[in-house]
Order: sequence, then C-alpha cells, then structure tokens
Amino acid sequence: METDDIYRAGSFIQRVASSLWTDDDNSNSNEAFSREEDDEEALKWAALEKLPTYSRLKKGLLTTVDGGADEIDVDRLGFKQRKELVDRLVKVPQEDNENFLLKLRDRMDRVGINLPTTEVRFEHLNIEGEAHVGSRALTTFFNFFLSISESLLSCLHILPNGKKRISILKDVSGIIRPSQITLLLGPPGSGKTTLLKALAEKLDHSLKIAFALLDYVLIVKAIATEGQETNVITDYIIKILGLESCADIMVGNDMIRGISGGQRKRVTTGEMLVGPAKALFMDEISTGLDSSTTYQIVNSLKQYIHILDGTAVISLLQPPPETYDLFDNVILLSDGHVIYHGPRESVLEFFEHMGFKCPPRKGSADFLQEVTSRKDQQQYWMHRETPYRFVTTIEFAEAFQSFHVGRSLGQELLTPFDKKNSHPAALTTKRYGVGKMELFKSCFSRELLLMKRNSFVYIFKLSQLITMAIVAMTLFLRTEMHRDSITDGGIYLGALFYTVNAFLFNSMAEISMTIAKLHVYYKQRDFLFYPGWAFSLPPWILKFPITLIEAGAWVFLTYYVIGYDPNAGRLFKQYLLLCLISQMASALFRFIAASGRTMIVANTFGSFALLSLFASGGFVLSRENIKKWWIWGYWISPMMYGQNAIVANEFLGRSWSKFMNLIAFKKSQTIVLEDFQNDGVDKPGGIVELSNIEGGKARAGTSPTRKGMVLPFEPYCLTFDDIKYSVNMPQEMKMQGVVDEKLELLKGVSGAFRPGVLTALMGVSGAGKTTLMDVLAGRKTGGYIEGNITVSGYPKKQGTFARISGYCEQNDIHSPHVTVYESLLYSAWLRLPAEVKGETRKMFVEEVMDLVELKPLRQALVGLHGVNGLSTEQRKRLTIAVELVANPSIIFMDEPTSGLDARAAAIVMRTVRNTVDTGRTVVCTIHQPSIEIFEAFDELFLLKRGGQELYVGSLGHHSNHLINYFQAIEGVPRIIDGTNPANWMLEVTSSAQEMTLGIDFAAIYKNSGLYRRNKALIAELSTPAPDTKDLYFPSKYSLPFFTQCIACFWKQYLSYWRNPQYTAVRFLFTIAIALMFGTMFWDLGSKRSKRQDLFNAMGSMYAAVIFLGVQNASSVQPVVAIERSVFYRERSAGMYSPLPYAYAQVLIEIPYVFSQALVYGLLVYSMIGFEWTTVKFCWYIFFIYFTLLYFTYYGMMAVAVTPNHHIASIISSAFYSLWNLFSGFVVPRPRIPMWWRWYAWASPVAWTLYGLVGSQFGDVETTLLDTDERVTDFLRSYFGFRNDFLGVVAVVVVGFATLFAFIFAFSIKYFHFQRR
Repeated sequence: METDDIYRAGSFIQRVASSLWTDDDNSNSNEAFSREEDDEEALKWAALEKLPTYSRLKKGLLTTVDGGADEIDVDRLGFKQRKELVDRLVKVPQEDNENFLLKLRDRMDRVGINLPTTEVRFEHLNIEGEAHVGSRALTTFFNFFLSISESLLSCLHILPNGKKRISILKDVSGIIRPSQITLLLGPPGSGKTTLLKALAEKLDHSLKIAFALLDYVLIVKAIATEGQETNVITDYIIKILGLESCADIMVGNDMIRGISGGQRKRVTTGEMLVGPAKALFMDEISTGLDSSTTYQIVNSLKQYIHILDGTAVISLLQPPPETYDLFDNVILLSDGHVIYHGPRESVLEFFEHMGFKCPPRKGSADFLQEVTSRKDQQQYWMHRETPYRFVTTIEFAEAFQSFHVGRSLGQELLTPFDKKNSHPAALTTKRYGVGKMELFKSCFSRELLLMKRNSFVYIFKLSQLITMAIVAMTLFLRTEMHRDSITDGGIYLGALFYTVNAFLFNSMAEISMTIAKLHVYYKQRDFLFYPGWAFSLPPWILKFPITLIEAGAWVFLTYYVIGYDPNAGRLFKQYLLLCLISQMASALFRFIAASGRTMIVANTFGSFALLSLFASGGFVLSRENIKKWWIWGYWISPMMYGQNAIVANEFLGRSWSKFMNLIAFKKSQTIVLEDFQNDGVDKPGGIVELSNIEGGKARAGTSPTRKGMVLPFEPYCLTFDDIKYSVNMPQEMKMQGVVDEKLELLKGVSGAFRPGVLTALMGVSGAGKTTLMDVLAGRKTGGYIEGNITVSGYPKKQGTFARISGYCEQNDIHSPHVTVYESLLYSAWLRLPAEVKGETRKMFVEEVMDLVELKPLRQALVGLHGVNGLSTEQRKRLTIAVELVANPSIIFMDEPTSGLDARAAAIVMRTVRNTVDTGRTVVCTIHQPSIEIFEAFDELFLLKRGGQELYVGSLGHHSNHLINYFQAIEGVPRIIDGTNPANWMLEVTSSAQEMTLGIDFAAIYKNSGLYRRNKALIAELSTPAPDTKDLYFPSKYSLPFFTQCIACFWKQYLSYWRNPQYTAVRFLFTIAIALMFGTMFWDLGSKRSKRQDLFNAMGSMYAAVIFLGVQNASSVQPVVAIERSVFYRERSAGMYSPLPYAYAQVLIEIPYVFSQALVYGLLVYSMIGFEWTTVKFCWYIFFIYFTLLYFTYYGMMAVAVTPNHHIASIISSAFYSLWNLFSGFVVPRPRIPMWWRWYAWASPVAWTLYGLVGSQFGDVETTLLDTDERVTDFLRSYFGFRNDFLGVVAVVVVGFATLFAFIFAFSIKYFHFQRR
C-alpha cells in the first residue's frame, strides 16, 4: 500500500464519520448514509485536504444538531462530543451498526484500499497432557512430597514418570477462513478451549503439541490512532455491548458489590474487541447473558467479520436458534475429535447421512451437542425399521472424511497457501499497538487510578507509620537518651535499627497488593496489551512521592524528639537514606510477589527474604560471629548497607565526637571512629566501622428425582407485595450530576411462588433478577428493602426460612480442597434433620449425584474457580447438588444453566423439574433457555431493566398464554413459527422496541387484568390457611452444637491435608529456616563466657520467633479468607452457627503447628548447641510451639476483623513492628521509659523471649569474663529475666494464643463483610 493511500484512507474514514455525524434524529439512517456532503461542507473538507499531512489526519468536521459543521481536532474530543458522536453513529445498535460498517467499507473501496485478511490453517494437531490418576491425583500433604521426590528421580532417570498421558486433541485439521464467522460446539471435555488456545497460541507449556502445523497466513494488527480516538472506539464498543448503564460502575468481585455476572462477561468480550486484532478466538462469551444480548453481540461480530474481512471462531454453550443461524461455519468437537467442520447449512445433512435427525422443535445446536452422547444419541435415530447401534466419535470422525464437505476440506488442505497472494501491508512490524511512550502513559494512568480508588490502603499505611513514629518518639525520648556510656550508644543503635525495621515491614504489604493485580496482568500481557516493563515501572515511579511523604513524616517527627545529632545535613541524609531503603524494600517485595504468584508462596518467600536480610545484616549476629560459609550473605544484604549508612550518619556527628575511638554499638558491637582531625569536626576522612571489642582489639563486624426426594418435607408458598430495593447512589454517578441520594433497583414488584410450580425469573442483563432473588431469600447484606414477604401467609422470618429453603448462587463458591462427594456429604450432614440416619443420608447423596451426573467426578477436588479443579459446568452442577441434598421446600436457583452446554443444561433442568414434581417451590433465574428448557417452566416472572414487571403469569402449552398476551399489544410483531418464545419475548420487550413503538410494557402490565388477578392471588395466599401454624423449629440449626463442631472439623481436616501449598510449603519453610539458623549460629548456644555469646543466642531466638511467627500469620490469611467466603454462603444457608466453624478452624492448626515446632526445635536445638536436659528442651519446644500458635491465630484474627486479607496484612504489619520493638531485644525492658513499660508486658514476643532466654540461661551460674558477673545476675539486671518467673510466663504465652483464638471466633460470629 502506498503512503499516499494511507493518508487518503485516514481522510476518507474521517469523512465517513462526518457524514454519519450529520445524521438527523428524525431521518432514516439509510438515507443519512447515502446523503452526499453539501457544497459548504465540501469546501471545508477541501480546505482540510490542503493542510500538511499530519494536520490533515488530525482534523475533521462535526456536524451540529442545527446543521452547521464545526472543525474539530480528533485528538481533543471532549466527553460530551464523544458521547454525541457515538449516539448519532449507532443510536440503536441493532439497526445502525451494520449501516455504519457498510458505509465505512464503501469509502475504503472507493479509494482502493484492500483490507488484509487472516486465514488460519491447522493440520494433524495432537495435544496431550500428563496427569496423575486415582488417589495420586489428590494434592495431599503426603502426595506433595511424593511428587517432589518422583520428579527429582525422574529427572535423574532413576524412576519412570508416574503420570499418565491423556490425549486432549487427536489429529485435528481445519481451515478458519476470513470474512466468515465460525461456531465451535462440543460437550464439556471435548477440547474446545484447548483448540481455541492452540489457535491463539496461548496453550500451557506443560501440554505436548505433536504433528501440529499452524499456518497464520496473514497476521494483521491495525495501529490505533494515538490520543482521544481510542476513547471513541471504547465508547462505540460499550454502546454495541449494551454496557452504557454500568460504564462508570466498578466491576467488583465475590466480596465487593459491582456489575452483574452477565455484564462482567460482556466486559471481558469488550476488552478484546477494543483492540486491533483481526482474528478473534472467543471462548463461551455468552455465559451469564440473556439470549437477546447474546444475539446482539454475535450479530455485531458477524457484521464486523463480514464487512471488514475479519476472522472469528466463537465457542458457545447454549446458542439459541436465531444466534446459531448467524454463523457461517460450524466445528463440532467430541472427545478430542473433529466430528464436523464446514458450512452450517450442511451439518444436519451429515448427521442425517449417519442416520440421526434433529426433531422439529429442537434447536440445531442442542441436537449437535447431544447426538454424540451415549445417553442421548438413541432418541435421534431416524431409521426405526433397523436396530439402533451406538455410533462412537471415532466413527463419526472417519465418516466425515468421506462426506463431501470433509473431502473438500481435505483437498484444500493438500494445496498449500500461496503466500505471494498475501497483502503487502498484512504483516505488522510492531509487537504492540502503540508506541512505547503511549504504552507507558496508559499503564501509568491506570496505576494512578487504581491507587486513587485504593487510597484507603495508602492513607492507612501512612497513618500506621505515623503511629509507629509517635511510639518511637516517646520510647526513645531525648530526655531519656544519654551519651554517657557504651550502653547508651546501643540504645541509639536500637532506635536506628527499629527505624529501618519499620520501613521494611511497612513495605511487606506490597506482596498482597501486587498479587491482586497479577492475574489481570498475565492475561493482558499474553494478549500483547503491553510489555512487562510498562506494567512494572508505574508502581515504582508512583511509589516515589508516597515514599517521600512516608519518610518525611517519620524523619521530621522523630529526628529532634529522639535527640539525634543536631545537624541539618545529617537530618536530610537520614531522610534520603530512608527513602532509598523504602524503595528497595518495596521493589524487593514486588519481585517476591511476581515470583511467587500466589499469596501463600509469596508470603512464605517474603518472610524468608526478610529473615535472610535480618540475620545476615550484622545486628542480630555480629559480623565476627558469622560463619565463613555465610559471610557472602552479609555482603549481599541490602539491609546491611542501609543500616550501616544510617548508623554511620548518626555516629559520625559532633554529638559523639568525645568518643575518639569507641562508641558503643549494640551489645558491644561498636562504632570505631578513626578521627584524623583532633578537633572532631566532620571530615571526609572519618571512617565508621561495625566492630566487636575483644581483648582490646577491634575486629570488623556488623437433582434428585421423585425417587431421590423420598425424605419428608412440608410444601410452602412464598408471596411478596410491592417490594422495593434501593442502594446509596454510587459516587461515580453523583460526580456526573445525578442528585438523587438513592438508586432504586427494584420498583414495587409483586408476585407469588407456589408449591409444585416451576417459575422462571427472566429479564435482560441488569434487570434485577439476582437482586430480587437475594431480597426474597434474605441474602442482601446492604441497601434498603421495603414491602411485604410472607411464607404460606405468615411473615417471613429469616432464621426459620433458611431451614426450609435452598439457594444456588450464581457464583459457585465451595471449599476448594474437598472432593465432590465430600462436599455433598457435608451439606447433607449439616442440613438434613438429625433424625435422618447416616446410611439414609449417604444413599440420598448417592441418588443426587447420580441424577446430576456427578458420579464420575466423585473423587475430584473442587479446586479454585478459574485456577484448578472442576470446570464451570461441573461446579454449577455441584452447586445445585449441594442445595438439593438439603431436601429444601423452597429452592432459589440463580442461573442454574449459566455456563452449561445444552446437554448439561437439559440434565439440570430435568433434575429441577423432577424436584418441582415432588411438590416443592422452585424459582430459577435463567438467561438463554432453549425451547425445551423454557417450556419446562410453568410460570414466568419477566422483569425489564430498572426492576419493573413486564409479565407475571403462566406460560401455557407451547407458551401460548405468553404469546397471546404480548401479541394483543398493538404494534408488537407476531412470532414466527419455530422461533424460541423466550428469545422472541425478550426482543419484542427490549428498550429499543419500546422506543420504536412508543409504549411502556411495564405500564401496560400494571393496567392489565393479569396484574389484577395476580394481586388477588397474592392477597389470597398472604392469608394463613385454617389449621396451619407459623414456621417453628425447636432449634435454629438441624444439628446440635457439638455435632456441628465435629462436621466442621472433619471438613477442615480434609481441607488442610489436601492443601500442600499451605501446609507442606510452611513445613518446608520451617526446615529451611531451621537449617539456615543452625548453620549460621552453629554451636553458639554452648558459649557463655561473654555477654556477646548471650546476645548471639538470644538473637537466634529473636529472629526465629519474629520470622517464623510472621510467616505463619501471613500464610494462613489467604487460606482463612477463601474459607470465609464459603462460610458466608454456608451460614446464610443455616448449616451451622459461626462458632463451630471458628472452633474447627482454630483446632485444625494445633497438630500442624505442633509438628512444625517439633521439627524446628529438634534441628535448631541440636545444631546451635543448647544444653541437652529434658526440662530445658521441653521448655524450648513449649515456647516455640505456643509462639507459632498465637502468631497463627493472630493472622486468622486479623482476617476476621477486616474485609479482606490485603487489609489484614497491612494491619498485621503494624503490630509485628510494635511487637518487635518491645520484644526486649531491640531495647531491654529496664531501659524502656516508664510510660511505655506496660506495653513491654503486653507484647507477646517479649513474653516468648523471656521464656526462651530465661529457661535456657536463667539458672546458669557461670561468670562472664568481660563483666565479672554471673549469667543469672546479668540477665536479671540487663533484661529483667528471672528463672523463677517461668511458670507465669508460660501461662501468659498460652493466654495470648487463647485470646487471639477467642477474638477470631467473636469476629467470625459478629462481623460480616460480604456486600450483596
């Protein structure tokens, strides 16, 4: 393509936009597109054409409403201009989008621009994976270590690999052609996602690709125009995807209220569409969307693909017939084989050729996904005169090769693509869509936005640092700080050490904050949104001003009050050093987070990194005592350099000049001043060195069916009248000028759900379906609810209602480390009445598993959603089964078929139908029902966007009641034979249709006879029937308290045993720390001749307590956070009271922590060389054990009192720092001012060190050579430790563990942070 052509193209594209912008609201869009520019506008365009090339590309004409044409700069389009442009461009996306694209293509054709196209070929593609099977597939504590040993021996070729090879795709070939949109179908496990990832080159590297030929014939990446034009594209995609109503609302997650599930799925789709990609591989984009929205999105994609010569392969689970008909080609996968790949029109012909026919009222997509199933195939056999025989997928695949479509595909693959026909502009010369500066700017602005929205964290960290500074000021107050002795210098050194320590611990929160962003980064990096440096640099740069503020707050508060050297230059040097130390620590922990990738692993390695810095920094262990095999750690420790610099800055000052040779460094580690000038003034020749005084010499240092529902139950009806639900107006909407204080999501809805009646709750995405269900089920934790809800005529009481109801949430939340069978058994155990025997309960669980087809997954771990374990559809079936095993009378199901293929959805709905037939009340929200599924419902509750009813009533045979109601409204088009009534209903009631017809369907319903009949029915059912009583249960829960505790502990036991990422990694970390300390402090415990020997031994205890404890507290937090979200669901379901859950969580830690303490104690005690007596060893194990236990419980407590583990980690770090400061190692308790000495008694770490040091050395009568006093006397005078006080110390340490466990249980019971 010539350069001039490119410029002409840009100009013509702008003229397309101009012609569209002149579109008048009352004119026909086709006429608007065909209208030529008037003379005046043509003259203006001619003037623009004379501008220099660069200016010409940036200018355009925007036609105003009154017909005038204003010259605008594309780079400086304001928000109002962009919105006006997009609204005039695609006022009604369903109608205007295609016209816009056609006009755009017409202009390109007129200037001779041939758009490059993308064709993808793949031949003989085989993909295999390796996995353990059977019990070895469970990631238990034992299997974790077994797998490590097996991998090591396998690498050394001593043992064969014990994993089994599993074929995912088998000899797959095909061609994805440009200008065609391809539908990828197949049952779960068929390999759809794997094929899409292979085509997009996003496969996991652990999978083995063999005999694969992926030929990307043309790869195109259009470079986006820099500046504001990208915002226009974004606004256009938001309009097309119907996301305007939630464009300024945060996405949210399981714990934070945000947009709906369907809207979140559309955001994921839009994220890819706003980019420049020409080849789109889209996996299950319709999950959570209603059929009307799905149709609109796929239709827009089809228009783009056909008109602008794109390429697309889209995988859908349940495409409705009208959406299925939009596709040009179909690829059908089953068991890794391609069953069919060709034109959509010929696919039914192929299966008729094989003897299978699609029934008249059956969707083609549903038929295709069921015809290969052993359970469903027979019903489609068309040759009734001949006996049926199951046709395998291999037979289908082989038959396709001889079918005319297969033969044609094979012939085309034999002819290689001639690359000479490639478009000369097809191959991009750049890896990313924009230049490096734009990449950096976009990442920088996003990071700044995230920091603003997460400002609480930074404000809290600053407040925390200021609080710690105030503590340091009052602890090291200048009136108490003297310069009279070596010991005084040690106190100053303690203050400086604490300062460095505070900034290190304050930066540890970077781990959780970085990991929270990593999953988004990896996705966007793989799609070439930006390179790693563009993501990494902004946090580092934006950290500078925060660091300057934090360091300034600390230095300018503490410097004078503590009484450091009164020299302005040294003040600013300390300020600079603390800024650099803070930046170093933040970068270190971001690096650890990026390396660990998960909270547990990163926290573990983060603690290890901190420990390594401390132990080798020259403070905990003096440099002369560092073993020669560890001295390298001293020289590479950044803490050593930072600590030495800040110490040198202080002790080279005038205030210390009277100590010409020696100034005390902590515990006779000293600063040696070699003053080359007798006047003691600061000179460049002054040298500072960490050293130790010995012998006068200074040395360097530093769905059940009817059969399954035989358990007794009482049927109940649920009525609700004039229900209104509102929330506080989002701040983002207030900023846009909205003055209302509340946002109303439900506007006076009324209805009745009756036993034996299956009700569908439907509406477009954002209509309030889940909101209404949450309100009725009592799951809302915020907002304002008005109206009346009754259960069989009696006012609804949530406490008793939870016992008779079940709720299948849209977000499938389960404990990740238990199996499918155990999840169901656990739910049945806690929710079925106590009189149901264990054998009956297990039989009931087996029947439910059989009916929802979970038997093959019986021993499969649930896993974390989107990370490992069950697939989306398998998790959905588990969610339903967990509620069904509770044998409820009223069941709410929020999108039970979302994320399922047609066959799985049919299985689920058969289960639901059977459940209803037993006399239960069942309500389901549903998005994309097939005709079969939709007509399985008895009644419909239809909502419009904004939370208003459109239709509440029965469906009738073949939905005739629903169809007759809407067709009776003037202007509503009649339904076409064979159309899905659910899709037709959503289309004719859409907001676009309301605008076209000029009517309000909600108002029509409120004035209808149907509405009056419903109100009469509600009034009737809201009156209690004679001889009935209100719901009553003798106890709030099905099982007694003790049994609840046993059940909760059973699940926690399984969860911990199968969570080696937590339990085994913590165990390995403990062994690594023990070996590290053992070799670093080798045989120092047996030396007692000098004070330094005692300080070294105490240093080993201090470092172990701080860092093993912090690691325990940090690593347990994400585990508790995950289980807490499960707890919220289970508590809402009335499974148990909060205390049994809390007790189980507390008790399960005891054996794991004990084994950790025992292993650490045995290794360290023997390697350091402490005295081998039974009493002293038992005391050592006792204090280590309860210390690790109270740290673990403290970490659990921090999560329980905060909304999430990110905030918990930040709050925790403040207390870690305080405990460290008052531990008695940094500042001995007798030297702490009286007003702070109470906290030395309140610090758990201080009691631990008291116990450890006192039990080991408190009874030693040996005389110290350097002070000529007994060890026991030195400990009493310097530290205040007495051996006869050990009993009280032991009781207090146990008390701390008990206190933290109690606060955890209290918080779990009374605090609720889930927002719905």
